[in-house]
Amino acid sequence: MNGQNYLKLAGVLSFAIALLHIVIIFIGASAYRYFEAGEEMASLAEQGSWQPALLTSVIVLAFIVFGGYAWSGAGMMARLPWLRIVLIVISAIYLLRGSAVIIQLVWFINSKATLKDIVFSLVSLTTGVCYAVGVKLLWQNLK
Repeated sequence: MNGQNYLKLAGVLSFAIALLHIVIIFIGASAYRYFEAGEEMASLAEQGSWQPALLTSVIVLAFIVFGGYAWSGAGMMARLPWLRIVLIVISAIYLLRGSAVIIQLVWFINSKATLKDIVFSLVSLTTGVCYAVGVKLLWQNLK
């Protein structure tokens, strides 16, 4: 795979994560609980508050921006400002989130983490690796 393909995949993963968050908004309290957004978010959603949907919408927008930057780096859309630095930051965000899998694997052995937690971290780690490898392979083209 070349750098463009890694960034294309990173974009697809970011857009899929954004879509998942949209689904969470529509499902409501049970989805907030399942995805461990906190009992306060779930309770607010049950009460019909607009706050969980607004906060989740901001998160959706962030993932859409992440996907847009990936696709911009892959040459699939117009070049976005500060492309290299933003792609590095996005990669770092995903890799830091994904690195939790190490602790979660230990916790899983001790029954303190669920398989779901590990899967979420592995998705983040995989997405971060796609960004990082794509940026590394396209470094000169991203100037």
